[in-house]
Amino acid sequence: MSSAAGLGGTSPVRETARLVVGRLVSLTVNEPVTWVRESALNAVSEAFNHHRLSLNLVKPLAAAMPTMEAEILGHTIYILGATHAPKALPMIEPFLNHPDQDVREEARLAAAEITASNPEDTIHNS
Repeated sequence: MSSAAGLGGTSPVRETARLVVGRLVSLTVNEPVTWVRESALNAVSEAFNHHRLSLNLVKPLAAAMPTMEAEILGHTIYILGATHAPKALPMIEPFLNHPDQDVREEARLAAAEITASNPEDTIHNS
Protein backbone atom coordinates (compact mmCIF):
# COMPACT_ATOMS: atom_id res chain seq x y z
CA MET A 1 0.00 0.00 0.00
CA SER A 2 1.45 3.36 -0.96
CA SER A 3 1.76 6.16 1.56
CA ALA A 4 -0.84 8.15 -0.41
CA ALA A 5 -3.49 5.49 0.11
CA GLY A 6 -5.18 5.77 3.45
CA LEU A 7 -7.85 3.79 5.20
CA GLY A 8 -10.80 3.07 2.98
CA GLY A 9 -8.93 4.25 -0.11
CA THR A 10 -8.91 7.89 0.99
CA SER A 11 -5.57 9.65 0.96
CA PRO A 12 -4.52 11.46 4.14
CA VAL A 13 -3.78 14.56 2.07
CA ARG A 14 -7.30 14.57 0.65
CA GLU A 15 -8.82 14.05 4.10
CA THR A 16 -6.75 16.91 5.49
CA ALA A 17 -7.83 19.14 2.60
CA ARG A 18 -11.49 18.31 3.24
CA LEU A 19 -11.08 19.03 6.95
CA VAL A 20 -9.38 22.38 6.33
CA VAL A 21 -11.88 23.40 3.64
CA GLY A 22 -14.75 22.49 5.96
CA ARG A 23 -13.33 24.76 8.65
CA LEU A 24 -12.76 27.58 6.16
CA VAL A 25 -16.34 27.26 4.92
CA SER A 26 -17.59 27.43 8.52
CA LEU A 27 -15.44 30.50 9.15
CA THR A 28 -16.81 32.18 6.04
CA VAL A 29 -20.40 31.47 7.03
CA ASN A 30 -19.99 32.69 10.61
CA GLU A 31 -17.46 35.54 10.27
CA PRO A 32 -18.84 39.07 9.83
CA VAL A 33 -15.50 40.67 8.85
CA THR A 34 -15.24 40.95 5.06
CA TRP A 35 -11.48 40.58 4.68
CA VAL A 36 -11.48 37.43 6.84
CA ARG A 37 -14.26 35.94 4.74
CA GLU A 38 -12.41 36.85 1.55
CA SER A 39 -9.18 35.27 2.81
CA ALA A 40 -10.99 32.07 3.75
CA LEU A 41 -12.68 31.90 0.34
CA ASN A 42 -9.37 32.47 -1.43
CA ALA A 43 -7.92 29.50 0.45
CA VAL A 44 -10.93 27.35 -0.47
CA SER A 45 -10.54 28.35 -4.12
CA GLU A 46 -6.88 27.35 -3.99
CA ALA A 47 -7.83 23.94 -2.60
CA PHE A 48 -9.97 23.35 -5.70
CA ASN A 49 -6.87 23.81 -7.83
CA HIS A 50 -5.39 20.70 -6.20
CA HIS A 51 -8.33 18.55 -5.09
CA ARG A 52 -11.73 17.51 -6.31
CA LEU A 53 -14.05 18.48 -3.47
CA SER A 54 -17.74 17.77 -3.12
CA LEU A 55 -20.64 20.18 -3.20
CA ASN A 56 -21.74 18.93 0.23
CA LEU A 57 -18.50 20.27 1.69
CA VAL A 58 -19.06 23.82 0.43
CA LYS A 59 -22.87 23.86 0.33
CA PRO A 60 -23.14 25.81 3.62
CA LEU A 61 -21.75 28.81 1.74
CA ALA A 62 -25.07 29.09 -0.12
CA ALA A 63 -26.85 30.11 3.09
CA ALA A 64 -24.41 32.98 3.59
CA MET A 65 -24.60 34.29 0.02
CA PRO A 66 -27.30 36.91 0.79
CA THR A 67 -24.93 38.53 3.32
CA MET A 68 -21.95 38.72 0.96
CA GLU A 69 -20.56 41.73 -0.85
CA ALA A 70 -20.21 41.37 -4.62
CA GLU A 71 -16.50 40.45 -4.61
CA ILE A 72 -16.95 37.75 -1.99
CA LEU A 73 -20.09 36.55 -3.74
CA GLY A 74 -18.04 36.07 -6.90
CA HIS A 75 -15.57 33.87 -5.01
CA THR A 76 -18.42 31.79 -3.62
CA ILE A 77 -20.02 31.31 -7.03
CA TYR A 78 -16.64 30.25 -8.42
CA ILE A 79 -16.31 27.67 -5.63
CA LEU A 80 -19.78 26.26 -6.26
CA GLY A 81 -18.95 25.94 -9.95
CA ALA A 82 -15.63 24.29 -9.14
CA THR A 83 -17.50 21.35 -7.62
CA HIS A 84 -18.79 20.51 -11.13
CA ALA A 85 -21.95 19.30 -9.37
CA PRO A 86 -25.19 19.77 -11.34
CA LYS A 87 -26.94 20.28 -7.98
CA ALA A 88 -24.98 23.54 -7.60
CA LEU A 89 -26.74 25.09 -10.60
CA PRO A 90 -29.87 26.16 -8.65
CA MET A 91 -27.55 27.95 -6.18
CA ILE A 92 -25.76 29.77 -9.00
CA GLU A 93 -28.54 30.56 -11.48
CA PRO A 94 -30.25 33.30 -9.41
CA PHE A 95 -27.04 35.33 -9.71
CA LEU A 96 -27.20 35.37 -13.50
CA ASN A 97 -29.45 38.43 -13.01
CA HIS A 98 -27.49 40.05 -10.16
CA PRO A 99 -27.15 43.86 -10.35
CA ASP A 100 -23.34 43.62 -10.30
CA GLN A 101 -21.87 42.78 -13.70
CA ASP A 102 -18.90 40.87 -12.22
CA VAL A 103 -21.23 38.65 -10.18
CA ARG A 104 -23.34 37.94 -13.27
CA GLU A 105 -20.22 37.02 -15.24
CA GLU A 106 -18.93 34.73 -12.47
CA ALA A 107 -22.35 33.04 -12.34
CA ARG A 108 -22.30 32.58 -16.12
CA LEU A 109 -18.81 31.06 -16.03
CA ALA A 110 -19.64 28.78 -13.10
CA ALA A 111 -22.84 27.52 -14.73
CA ALA A 112 -20.98 26.92 -18.00
CA GLU A 113 -18.25 25.02 -16.17
CA ILE A 114 -20.78 22.74 -14.53
CA THR A 115 -22.69 22.02 -17.72
CA ALA A 116 -19.48 21.40 -19.68
CA SER A 117 -17.59 19.45 -17.03
CA ASN A 118 -16.51 15.89 -17.49
CA PRO A 119 -17.44 13.73 -14.48
CA GLU A 120 -14.06 12.00 -14.82
CA ASP A 121 -12.14 15.23 -14.07
CA THR A 122 -10.18 14.91 -10.85
CA ILE A 123 -8.68 18.38 -10.51
CA HIS A 124 -10.23 21.77 -11.20
CA ASN A 125 -7.91 23.85 -13.40
CA SER A 126 -9.56 27.12 -14.34
